[in-house]
Amino acid sequence: MPLLDFRQKRKQYKMAKKKKIQGTKEWSDESRNCITGCRHNCRYCYARSNAINYWKYVPNKEAWKEPKVRWKDVRKKQKSINGTIMFPTTHDITPEFLDPCLTFLKNLLNTGDKVLIVSKPYVECIKTICEECANHKGRILFRFTIGAMDDNILKYWEPGAPPFAERFAALKCAFERGFKTSVSIEPMLDSPNVVKLFYKVEPFVNDTIWIGKMNEIRAGKMSRVDIETAEDEKRVKTIEAGQTDERIHEIYTELKDEPKVRWKESFKEVLGLELADRPGLDI
Repeated sequence: MPLLDFRQKRKQYKMAKKKKIQGTKEWSDESRNCITGCRHNCRYCYARSNAINYWKYVPNKEAWKEPKVRWKDVRKKQKSINGTIMFPTTHDITPEFLDPCLTFLKNLLNTGDKVLIVSKPYVECIKTICEECANHKGRILFRFTIGAMDDNILKYWEPGAPPFAERFAALKCAFERGFKTSVSIEPMLDSPNVVKLFYKVEPFVNDTIWIGKMNEIRAGKMSRVDIETAEDEKRVKTIEAGQTDERIHEIYTELKDEPKVRWKESFKEVLGLELADRPGLDI
């Protein structure tokens, strides 16, 4: 084999082994957290699934619903990564834990890095963050998870999280205070109305709106969703019917010309779109 051909094949092999940029890596260089567990207890939560099934540092779903602050991490001096840090990724910023989260956030901002704050938000928390971190406004991007406008849907999939009106008010709160705002419609919980949701939040978004599928629904032992009742099965089938390849192409056709729309890796694979080639590229 000619040397040039050998080098090309070796390069292709290394590229094939390269870790795919997906999940939190699509949005940030690193992720940081300061709490174990989350009262939102979302049924599709990757963090809950990993904590129970993979890492096994939480025994069950009931324990996950009782968050514990990691005070050592809260007080720890953070180091700069010269990039974007996503906070939080395995819990949320809730009123009862606002103080430790705010301390942790300020420590992150003191590094000079950019911080992507991802939350199913409460107005009280977002208002306080905007007030307390106003001097860091240029390095904060809020990304609020809003998977549906229908509270019946939200209450089933995200039983402990705020209703739509609360999240929408929090989005407007950050936007009106001059912060950079973004929305994550991942997972997409109400496919028939996802385009309506896009246009509902768009006026209060000055960055991007991301759309993605619910992942690892039926993945054996590593499934993120527990299907234990007839109601569970019905809800899961509704999600699956709403994220078929055909439906994804329909959504893409309706929104592809919108400058603020972005597609998560789960959509890009179906659509044949280019994936990011490094963490935090946010494309």
